[in-house]
Amino acid sequence: MSEVTSSGDLPYENRLAAARQLALALAGYRGRNPLILAIPRGAIGMGRVIAEALDGELDVVLVRKLRAPFNRELALGAVDEAGAVVMSDSAARLGVDESYLANEARAQCERIHERRAHYGGDERRIDPAGRLVIVVDDGLATGSTMVSALRSLRAQGASEIVAAVPVGAVDSVARVRGEADALVCLATPEPFFAVSQFYREFPQVEDDEVVAELKAWRAARTGT
Repeated sequence: MSEVTSSGDLPYENRLAAARQLALALAGYRGRNPLILAIPRGAIGMGRVIAEALDGELDVVLVRKLRAPFNRELALGAVDEAGAVVMSDSAARLGVDESYLANEARAQCERIHERRAHYGGDERRIDPAGRLVIVVDDGLATGSTMVSALRSLRAQGASEIVAAVPVGAVDSVARVRGEADALVCLATPEPFFAVSQFYREFPQVEDDEVVAELKAWRAARTGT
């Protein structure tokens, strides 16, 4: 599937409304048993909407952003479950100390392992090897988290990887395009300051909500 870009319907009412639009753009993957991997926590509800629309499977891919010491909301990069780090262009530009980055990567990797256990552990995780995988997030700001997720899945042997977001910064979309087999992004508005500016409602999603979504999905699919 070629990249999809349009003006989008901005701002989106909420993440679920954005997911419904994204599912329409991904309709060509229906019938291929895609594995929909949401980047938690914000994208878990979106992932469920898309998995249902495409008749696929739902799970999460765990990556964490590396936070700047002076602004915890600013992503300097991201780390995946195996500890592999992807840095954003801003890290070098801001001159952040290497020891800080190493400590932050360790701390976030530990948080990933805690989350994996909380979400059901490795025994409930769906293996992406040999699968068509669609990675979903609520938007691309720096793109580091998505790049980290895509590289992790490539290393795990996914056969085809699609990145799917409702909205993204132009530079970040270009960065992610080079890491995925296909990219679906509904809108690349400018100026782009934060993903939240393109949603009317953008509440924080808690870990227990992720667990509840995964349990509900598994129960509906398997009766367990």
